[in-house]
Amino acid sequence: MLPNDARPPGVPRSALADTLLERLAATYPAAADPVRAAAMSAYMKEVAPFLGLPAPLRRELSRTVTKNTPRPTEADCAALALGCWRLPEREYHYFAVDYLRRHAGRCSSGLLPVVRHLITTVPWWDTVDLLAAHTVGPLVAADPELAGVMDEWIGSEDLWLARTALLHQLRFKEATDSGRLFAYCRSRAADPDFFLRKAIGWALREYARTDPGAVRAFVAAERAALSPLSAREALKNL
Repeated sequence: MLPNDARPPGVPRSALADTLLERLAATYPAAADPVRAAAMSAYMKEVAPFLGLPAPLRRELSRTVTKNTPRPTEADCAALALGCWRLPEREYHYFAVDYLRRHAGRCSSGLLPVVRHLITTVPWWDTVDLLAAHTVGPLVAADPELAGVMDEWIGSEDLWLARTALLHQLRFKEATDSGRLFAYCRSRAADPDFFLRKAIGWALREYARTDPGAVRAFVAAERAALSPLSAREALKNL
């Protein structure tokens, strides 16, 4: 099991990451829109400054940045993500999240401390949720021992680590560890935080696509403990 270490991980040497970061620095700012940037930052509660790149344009520019580059190693992914996270504008963070999502299958459990750093540094739902479902989830699926780390995160005082633990099985479908999912929801059911209550409902609602009866039974049994928000979200599509 990986240690629950909050220290930022070291940045590996990576020529590929250096190339991508240089291309980003030349490509993204050239398309910046200060008016849109202010609106985007306000929408995200000023968690970070923005360049003002709408998502379709950002994705188009990202394809230009990654064009004719080799498939990355785990060290490349770590270096690229950490390099992006050191840049203030949120679009760079989005680039890193998209890159990890695309290449999570090439990475091992050794990437998890890096992802933990991303989750707990400049945290907000816009990056945390994608990292949970599309990077942490695949890492846990590939290495079941990492489920023990999720058992640590669900009890964390850091709400974003706890939210990640709740959401990491979103795409597991039939492979979902329902016992662990329900235990996680039960353990944080009384938490007053909106983001945790919403995550409980979201995780249950997604699992209800696979086993609606189990989710109905869980909500019925835990109705007194679950917040109205969690219960409503869980049963929304049933």
